[in-house]
Amino acid sequence: MGRLKLQSGINSIEEEPEDSETTSSNNAALACMINSEIGAVLAVMRRNVRWGGHYVSGDDQLEHSLIQSLKALRKQIFSWQHPWHTINPAVYLQPFLNVIRSDETGAPITGVALSSVHKILTLDVIDLNTVNVEDAMHLVVDAVTSCRFEVTDPASEEVVLMKILQVLLACMKSKASIMLSNQHVCTIVNTCFRVVHQAGTKGELLQRIARHTMHELIRCIFSHLQNVNNAEGSLQQHGSSIKQLGVDSDYNFGGKQLENGNGSSDYDSQPSSASLASNAPSGLVTGMDESTVRAGNGKDVVPYDLHLMTEPYGVPCMVEIFHFLCSLLNVVEHMGMGARLNTLTFDEDVPLFALGLINSAIELGGPSICQHPRLLSLVQDELFRNLMQFGLSMSPLILSMVCSIVLNLYHHLRIELRLQLEAFFACVILRLAQSRYGASYQQQEVAMEALVDFCRQRTFMLEMYANLDCDITCSNVFEELANLLSKSAFPVNCPLSSMHILALDGLIAVILGMAERISNGLVTMEPALVNLEEYTPFWMVKCDNYGDPDHWVPFVRRRKYIKRRLMIGADHFNRDPKKGLEFLQGTHLLPNQLDPQSVACFFRYTAGLDKNLVGDFLGNHDEFCVQVLHEFAGTFDFQDMNLDTALRLFLETFRLPGESQKIQRVLEAFSERYYEQSPQILANKDAALVLSYSLILLNTDQHNVQVKKKMTEEDFIRNNRHINGGNDLPREFLSELYQSICKNEIRTTPEQGAGFPEMTPSRWIDLMHKSKKTAPFILSDSKPYLDHDMFAIMSGPTIAAISVVFDHAEHEEVYQTCIDGFLAVAKISACHHLEDVLDDLVVSLCKFTTLLNPSSVEEPVLAFGDDTKARMATVTVFTIANRYGDFIRTGWRNILDCILKLHKLGLLPARVASDATDDLELSSSDPGHAKPLTNSLSSSSITPSVGTPRRSSGLMGRFSQLLSLDTEEPRSQPTEQQLAAHQRTLQTIQKCHIDSIFTESKFLQADSLLQLARALIWASGRPHKGNNSSPEDEDTAVFCLELLIAITLNNRDRIVLLWQGVYEHISSIVQSTVMPCALVEKAVFGLLRICQRLLPYKENLADELLRSLQLVLKLDARVADAYCEQITQEVGRLVKANAAHIRSPMGWRTITSLLSITARHPEASEAGFDTLLFVMSDGVHLLPANYVLCADAARQFAESRVGQVDRSMRALDLMAGSVGCLARWAQETKGSLRESEALKMSQDIGEMWLRLVQGLRKVCLDQREEIRNHALLSLQTCLTGLNVDEICLPISLWLQCFDLVIFILLDDLLEITQGHSQKDYRNMEGTLVSALKLLSKVFLQLLHELSQLTTFCKLWLGVLSRMEKYMKVKVRGKKSEKLQELVPELLKNNLLVMKTKGVLVQRSAVGGDSLWELTWLHVNNIVPTLQSQVFPDQDSEQSQPNHETVSAPNDLVALEDGHTGV
Repeated sequence: MGRLKLQSGINSIEEEPEDSETTSSNNAALACMINSEIGAVLAVMRRNVRWGGHYVSGDDQLEHSLIQSLKALRKQIFSWQHPWHTINPAVYLQPFLNVIRSDETGAPITGVALSSVHKILTLDVIDLNTVNVEDAMHLVVDAVTSCRFEVTDPASEEVVLMKILQVLLACMKSKASIMLSNQHVCTIVNTCFRVVHQAGTKGELLQRIARHTMHELIRCIFSHLQNVNNAEGSLQQHGSSIKQLGVDSDYNFGGKQLENGNGSSDYDSQPSSASLASNAPSGLVTGMDESTVRAGNGKDVVPYDLHLMTEPYGVPCMVEIFHFLCSLLNVVEHMGMGARLNTLTFDEDVPLFALGLINSAIELGGPSICQHPRLLSLVQDELFRNLMQFGLSMSPLILSMVCSIVLNLYHHLRIELRLQLEAFFACVILRLAQSRYGASYQQQEVAMEALVDFCRQRTFMLEMYANLDCDITCSNVFEELANLLSKSAFPVNCPLSSMHILALDGLIAVILGMAERISNGLVTMEPALVNLEEYTPFWMVKCDNYGDPDHWVPFVRRRKYIKRRLMIGADHFNRDPKKGLEFLQGTHLLPNQLDPQSVACFFRYTAGLDKNLVGDFLGNHDEFCVQVLHEFAGTFDFQDMNLDTALRLFLETFRLPGESQKIQRVLEAFSERYYEQSPQILANKDAALVLSYSLILLNTDQHNVQVKKKMTEEDFIRNNRHINGGNDLPREFLSELYQSICKNEIRTTPEQGAGFPEMTPSRWIDLMHKSKKTAPFILSDSKPYLDHDMFAIMSGPTIAAISVVFDHAEHEEVYQTCIDGFLAVAKISACHHLEDVLDDLVVSLCKFTTLLNPSSVEEPVLAFGDDTKARMATVTVFTIANRYGDFIRTGWRNILDCILKLHKLGLLPARVASDATDDLELSSSDPGHAKPLTNSLSSSSITPSVGTPRRSSGLMGRFSQLLSLDTEEPRSQPTEQQLAAHQRTLQTIQKCHIDSIFTESKFLQADSLLQLARALIWASGRPHKGNNSSPEDEDTAVFCLELLIAITLNNRDRIVLLWQGVYEHISSIVQSTVMPCALVEKAVFGLLRICQRLLPYKENLADELLRSLQLVLKLDARVADAYCEQITQEVGRLVKANAAHIRSPMGWRTITSLLSITARHPEASEAGFDTLLFVMSDGVHLLPANYVLCADAARQFAESRVGQVDRSMRALDLMAGSVGCLARWAQETKGSLRESEALKMSQDIGEMWLRLVQGLRKVCLDQREEIRNHALLSLQTCLTGLNVDEICLPISLWLQCFDLVIFILLDDLLEITQGHSQKDYRNMEGTLVSALKLLSKVFLQLLHELSQLTTFCKLWLGVLSRMEKYMKVKVRGKKSEKLQELVPELLKNNLLVMKTKGVLVQRSAVGGDSLWELTWLHVNNIVPTLQSQVFPDQDSEQSQPNHETVSAPNDLVALEDGHTGV
């Protein structure tokens, strides 16, 4: 039954006994103390005449028995030798107690006796080791609670009452108090309450002491509840022989209420005019006798039996006392204690006193109440019902106390009070905290304070959401409370008040709770979407384990999903019932084939349905609707419920139709269900039906204003005769029904919508029924299980509310509160991946920085320094950007707007953009090149350039501007305030760490990085065609481009993500710019820098990067001209650093195109050629991919007349030297590749060679003699050099070479000689000679291979025709002597070699010899005598054959050598 376990402090009684000397010393001291108390009592008695003389009885003179007993005790005390605890306390207490009980003693004497007893109790003379301690304690309580005394004056009476309180409290605080019985403890509390009651007519001091003592008693009693042993009924005494009671721990309910004063009620009836109880009603008895208020379920609270009440105290007395305290609230409600002048009769006083005591009991009893069903039942029903009523009290004091109790109950007992807490918030807090329900400002404030206290409990909102918002049968308490807080924080057309700040505190407490939970556990990713694949009855969804988050989290999410869908379904139903049901079938909340039960449960459990439509549906005569009606009635629990209560609950859920047939059907279904569950009085369901009808009629009669003559009670009873199976129903039963209907109308047209209903008695009874069947309370630990869902609901209103308060606030503490809220919102949004919320927050915050406002003030920097709110907002924006940038999307635009404004004001560090990337080049560049942010902030040496403060100054420059005097326009020295404002601005910008956004961009998530890049492009504006943008716009565009390039370089691993946007932006700048400017300069060199930095890391992107450089080729001529040299230098650096990484023809085409352009630019050509030299020298960087391109670039440098002739010759040498590469590749190809690949490679090499010699051919036409001749020499090297043999060129390629290179070269030179003046082309004769010798040499070198070809004749005729033309050419108007000599000689050599090789032989074939004939046809035109020289008559031919054959080629070689210098 629950006894208290012995406290550890009491164990000291088992220690070893003290030695005899100590014992005798202690005995003597205690004897002296008691002796002095006896003396004190006797002294006061002697002052009274009655006690001063002797009583005469017969001849004997005797003293009064009171004095005799005191004197007898005096004689004994010093003679006791035994240890004190072996002496029966009754011996030394009884004389004092007799004085207290005596009605002959006056108040002073009684007071002194009470003081003596108090002293004995407080000195711990009596403890658990003392013999007969139990009897002694009972004696003391009985005596003090039966105290009698004569009243001499009011003051002395108050003193006695005060001492009674002291002694009773000392009894309860004594170590021996656990020996008191349940009954005695009740008596002590009863007596104490009666003193409180009497004190109402006495002095203020006594009133206060009495109330304080009552509080102390309650604390003392209920503090022991945690020590109660469930197996027994009371405080458990160590080693006690008290028998255990075999009482069921659930306690036995039934029977009439026992009076707590049962054991000692005789003192109430004694007629003494000066007793404690003479003019006071008995407290506990008054509260617990016949006038006891019935409990909420209509039953009286059941007493404990007498045997249990005499056991050592424990749970039984606590139940009695707690019930008494609850009944005090009922007493005020029902008794209305008259208008006597008594402080307790005022409306506020009694409930406040009772609530204070209840609060003390709960604070100390706390969690232990759960273990005792009777106590728990009192809390759940009677206490909470009263709290609901007093919660709506007009008194702020009462409301405040009620809220404190509910907060304590939430802490200790929330798992048992799920529905009660819901009702309290819905019917009390949410009603009172809003003015529209008629609450006073004080009520609103107290309700709001209470709500904020709840919000400060870290798991409160989470548990409300999980247990109530996610339950289809409960209201959305979390959502309503969050909305209330955000609305209440909004100052609408009024200044900020304490109420707004209070609501804000609550809102931020909830948000901080969520933010704290994120730190406590891993945040799960965005919850998986709930999707109902098939129909399952939504009202039967259950959770396997309410204690395991892995089970209950998905379960409550599923329930919330169902609840939301039901609400949408209700909305559809209200517009069109048929479509509403179809919608729910589509979402699998109703079966495809509708059944009555599922529709009934939809009507029963869905909030927001139109009750008229539900009533019409249920009243319909259609068979399906009738089945739904009966299933609907079956969802109600009418167990042990009065008929009128049941009918009220039933008719609250829909509007009773007006037609009688429909009413009949509805009431039949109701009656059947009611009779099924509560058949106690009614004989059958027909009786229930008739009586229900009768109640509806009575209700209409009593509450319809049109009915003038109202039905009396007798009429009602008479109308209901013989309805109970032919018999009458009990008159009291009908009378009670009549009174209930008269006092409280049954509303047949219930209010539409959810709202915040009042808690009526019938609703409370229904709540108690539901609470017995409700699902377990989900207790949450501090992990963020449902925060994503909750935050998604409240984030919008929360950000809006905090923003409005921040906007209206004027105090720094409020600013800081708002900032804490903003940062918490940011943290939650980021951790739960709610990017939209974070963007909204950033947008909202950026408005408060004032940086986006049109600048109307003269000195915006000073204004910013003076504006605390703006500075705090600015720091917060950048804190969020740095901490949670991963989850910012569109918000980057607003952040960039702020950065740009700071840039325009000159408040940014000078190198904020380039810091991001320069760190990477520190090792290879000038050490001073990249100054960290702190340096540029703190270095006071930075001074602004005159006229351009924005670009060059940076933050410190701006600051020093203020300190310096302008030379043109003298200004006064800045004031201290201005200096302080600047200092504050400087510190603010330092705190922002703006540079980190860009330097740390490599850690940003891909989506965020992309949005940041897009925001930079957007912020820089669209480039305008022409040069008509303002300098300020251009400055902004340049700054944005710098930042864009910085983040691009910082994210080289993710360049694919950014590249397209960056390239398009730079492209638009390049193509829209027609004049040199900073923006296009930054664009071009930024592009080159990106390519330089990224090529080594992104080989797969090399082509893409290099192709982008083609933008440089698209530059407007004026722009290109301005930057050509620098561009070329950058390209040079690029090539030198990354030549090995450029492998594709496309990449090299871009590079060589850029280099080729520079060939004709005075400043750039040197750098361009230097780069080409790097690529082509030694052939290290020449590749098949770039060979032709480089050769072509070298040709352009050779042809270029910019720079020295020497450079053109070097270019030609590069071209000629490159043949070595071709030879090397050809050799490598033979050994390493498969046959097909080798063939392909050989063809490619041949093609490269042909392109090379074609290029040289073009240079051979150069106007400059040195270049022409050097080009011809180079061409000769390429056609006849040693390397050419290694290449193994196919003969077909040589044919092409003759057609495309040699013949065309000769033709072109001939044309130039004849068509241009000698001034343009000097010494063409020498060139013609060299060209002709080249022709002859190549022809002879290849004669053997060529002669095998079918087209040889054609080729030979081509050679002859050129020689013929050269023979006839005129140089300076006359034929050239050199050519006249050279042509015959060369021709003769050729003919001789052809003869020797057997190529030119006269064949006597039929049809003639075409080669022979054609040869001589042409030769005779050139040198007619040559045939006879080469083919003389037969004799001479025979006489010197060897000489001719051998010498001819040698002569030719000698001839060539002789003409080399021409």
